[in-house]
Amino acid sequence: MIRRALPISVLVAALSVCQPVRAAEAPFEPSLLRLSEVLGSLHYLTTLCKEDGPQWRGLMEKLVSAEAPDEARKARFIASFNRGYRSFASVYTTCTASAKTALQRYRSEGQDLASQTAARFGN
Repeated sequence: MIRRALPISVLVAALSVCQPVRAAEAPFEPSLLRLSEVLGSLHYLTTLCKEDGPQWRGLMEKLVSAEAPDEARKARFIASFNRGYRSFASVYTTCTASAKTALQRYRSEGQDLASQTAARFGN
């Protein structure tokens, strides 16, 4: 079965992983930064391939809002999102079979990241 989108409930659970803490104290920081990058990739690829689904940029905004980061941490989240977006924008200008495969893989990775982060660090 192909996963079409991250289940919103799983992503919301990952967004509310813990109370906001300084990045140096957050053991889940690498997972959230990678999730930010995946969301950027998904935002580009779903737009490129004209696929319906969650508004990945909006979910990124919710992630940043839920984490209530200071300016430096917020900048790291945004840089990760933009890195994911740009990495595919530099390679794909049309929706190819390869782009669709990447889209499927990133959906799966995003779902796994959200699930694992919520399970490991959730309240």
